[in-house]
Amino acid sequence: MKREDVDRFEKLVGQLSGIYDEMSVLSKKSPSDATNMFKLRFINTLLAQSNDLLSEHYKPFKDFTEFNIDDVPQNSDVVLILSQYLQCFEKLRADNVTVKLGQWYWAVKADKHEQGAEKGFVYLKTVMPKRLRE
Repeated sequence: MKREDVDRFEKLVGQLSGIYDEMSVLSKKSPSDATNMFKLRFINTLLAQSNDLLSEHYKPFKDFTEFNIDDVPQNSDVVLILSQYLQCFEKLRADNVTVKLGQWYWAVKADKHEQGAEKGFVYLKTVMPKRLRE
């Protein structure tokens, strides 16, 4: 991964987590209610950005890219899909981080003349992947 990929990753995971939390609350109250179009447009935008970053290797479903605006999903459907995307982001994190001195770091490809690079990589501090098997 590149530094800009890590930045995109962190932003998308934060946004998806926030929407997931909000949709989970709605889903508990009214699981079969339709998601409103305002939220759905933002969710689809985030899913498109997520698909780009996750690529085919990490994307949760080959045949799913976004929700159909004409066939509005239920709140519980949105929660289901967002949870799958969040799990796939954690798999991507797990595959691209390392532990050094008890701290978790992204192993990012270094630029040609980047200071502090070790064997072509720089390390950016992160958190331990969720549900990582040790």
